[in-house]
Amino acid sequence: MAPAFDVNTIVIGVPAIVTSGLGLCVVGYLVYTIQGRPSTLADNGDPERKIMSDKIVALGTAISKGAYAFLLKEYTYLVICALALFVLVSAAVNWRTGLCYLAGCFTSALTGFIGMMIATYSNTRTAIAAEKGLNDALTVSFSSGCVMGLTVVSVGLGSLSALLMAFNDNAIDNVAALTGFGMGASTVSIFARVAGGIFTKAADVGADLVGKVEEDFPEDDVRNPATVADNVGDNVGDVAGMGADLYSSFVGSIVASSVLGFKQHGNVGIALPFWIAMSGIVCAVIGMCTIRCKEGATQTDLLNVLRRGMFVAAFFELGCAAVVIHVLDMDWELYFCVMIGLAAGVMISFWSEYFTSGAYAPTQRISNSGVFGPANVIIEGLSVGSYSTIGPVLIIASTIIAVRALSGSAFGIALASTGLLSILAITLATDAYGPVADNAGGIAEMAHMPAHVRVNTDALDALGNTTAAVGKGFAVGSAVLTAVSLLTTYTVRVGIADSLDPINSKFFIPGVLVGAMLPYWFAALTMGAVAAAAGSVVIEVRRQLNTIVGLREGAPGVNADHETCINMVTGAALYMMIPPAGVVILSPLIFGIGLGPEMLAGVLLGAISSGFVLGGMMNAAGGAWDNAKKMNEKDGQKGSFKHKSTVVGDTVGDPFKDTSGPAINIQIKLMSYISVVLVPVFENQKDYWWVSLIIIGVVLLVTPLYMHMCPAGLSDADRIAVFTQMNNGPTYAAVESADKDEKDEVVAVVKNEEKGVELTPAESPVNQV
Repeated sequence: MAPAFDVNTIVIGVPAIVTSGLGLCVVGYLVYTIQGRPSTLADNGDPERKIMSDKIVALGTAISKGAYAFLLKEYTYLVICALALFVLVSAAVNWRTGLCYLAGCFTSALTGFIGMMIATYSNTRTAIAAEKGLNDALTVSFSSGCVMGLTVVSVGLGSLSALLMAFNDNAIDNVAALTGFGMGASTVSIFARVAGGIFTKAADVGADLVGKVEEDFPEDDVRNPATVADNVGDNVGDVAGMGADLYSSFVGSIVASSVLGFKQHGNVGIALPFWIAMSGIVCAVIGMCTIRCKEGATQTDLLNVLRRGMFVAAFFELGCAAVVIHVLDMDWELYFCVMIGLAAGVMISFWSEYFTSGAYAPTQRISNSGVFGPANVIIEGLSVGSYSTIGPVLIIASTIIAVRALSGSAFGIALASTGLLSILAITLATDAYGPVADNAGGIAEMAHMPAHVRVNTDALDALGNTTAAVGKGFAVGSAVLTAVSLLTTYTVRVGIADSLDPINSKFFIPGVLVGAMLPYWFAALTMGAVAAAAGSVVIEVRRQLNTIVGLREGAPGVNADHETCINMVTGAALYMMIPPAGVVILSPLIFGIGLGPEMLAGVLLGAISSGFVLGGMMNAAGGAWDNAKKMNEKDGQKGSFKHKSTVVGDTVGDPFKDTSGPAINIQIKLMSYISVVLVPVFENQKDYWWVSLIIIGVVLLVTPLYMHMCPAGLSDADRIAVFTQMNNGPTYAAVESADKDEKDEVVAVVKNEEKGVELTPAESPVNQV
């Protein structure tokens, strides 16, 4: 069967570019509406309200400044790595693939930057809107999420379409240059997710360990020196990093589907994934228009609001996919592949919601286990996270079996991934608004806004934890389907698809075992990075609280040194991101060149299998721990033993759900992309085996230099020195030896709410390190 018109790259690309342009027009409109929202409190003549408004502006500026500074430094590192890989790809493959690689890097970095920019622009406006009501706050924060979602899909589809028309036959067929685009997008995402994840969770964990556990400070208390760094991290990790992550998933599914579709159906096989993604933009916009909530809405009400938007978008997308199949005159079995992929995404989202939402038993069980102490909270959370992997694994496995049976090839798997991500604009919007609401809550707390403001932002933030787990479920599911498609493409292009005997091959099964280990190694590096950086933050926060007189008590005119914490975490995150990124990028090169294509195929399969399960467990456990803590806070148990136990669980879960878990799916995608793009090298592995020895030698030589460059505060020696200095250094007791006049200026009255007594800073208990 064939359509009634000639399908060429122009016919495929022009409608996609036009639709992408319309999507960006909607982005412009949303930015305009957000800009029209007030960024300062209305002046009613109350001087305290004016002070509050000035604090909101100052906090928003500090968060924005820190986020931009981090991203600029991160992109400096990224440029060096991208240029090195560009030279490698251009020399080993061809210049077209190299240019596509650079285009993928640039557009992925651009979408992350735009997402972070609109998030920092919207956080203060969301806090001010929350003073009016819950719906106003949802409208502003969700609009910023829509900007992120629509930017990702519009820029991604538009860029791929332009390159498709520019390179014509060489884009998908022949040299398959667009695979370089996917590799570039994944390269940026691994840096953005890892560095951003280390930053946000190091600041968050450090702030929580001292502020909540030791000092009984409220969430985002301005006295905590790490609170601004924590809010900066929400933007660079949960927004910019997440945007780059899902951008690579989105373009990856289209590229994989196009490569496999062309081999089976010619240009029509390219048009199908492009046009399905194109229709998804329109359908997502329709779904976004349905997002509204009533004042006083419960968590269940808010979940239903977001579900409604997703269901509306999915319903229209199924109809549009049917029209595309009809216009292209393709087999209806392929339509069911798209439908199964979309249904798989929805089912995974429901499953993830059940295991992470406070409305259901698993998270409630974690919350209740807090009465027995932190250990029970940790054990229960690990149990819930492990249970949560059952559903996604069975759903994805069933999806692969079904779509292969329908399509007769791996094209069905790639098409299911495209279907799963077809309404990414709205699924990403429901995820990206959460960090904005979280920032708004922090600003409201630090600026001492009315209590109902924090109630509204906390409601949106708690919902955001659930939708984030849902979004990560989509990301991991699509990553697995895309990676399996890329693995199939790799075996075909490298020439082992028919000859590979998994059982009798001397390399394949060992490769599977090594590949299954790599996600654990990657997670160990990222978790360890968060622990090391967070430890430095803990030391710095304790130092400031012990040496800045009046800070712990909130004395008027006494401010924490937030900038020191931001700079410390920035340096630590950029330094600590290099080893995990190196593991991902170098593994395919070492095994593929050193031990051959069959070994690399096994490594990819093992990494996909274990990474899928490990990433899913970490995402769900982290989200459940976080919401369990919020349940206790909502029930009025803040500060209780039960609440402190769940705070410990939340602290452990932070790097689970925001650093290691979501970065693992990028790991399996990037490894697969590198394998597909560098097929010409792996085909001639016997001529280049010595290159792997050179890579290993360079790594061994560079490692001592890298360790020597460790930023201050991260090494064990630095920590011991700081601990010694703090134990012997000045504390509040120094105030006693000050002149009376000087002492009167810095001593403030402190009210101990629990005991109802008043203390001066000199009488206040000093935190012992």
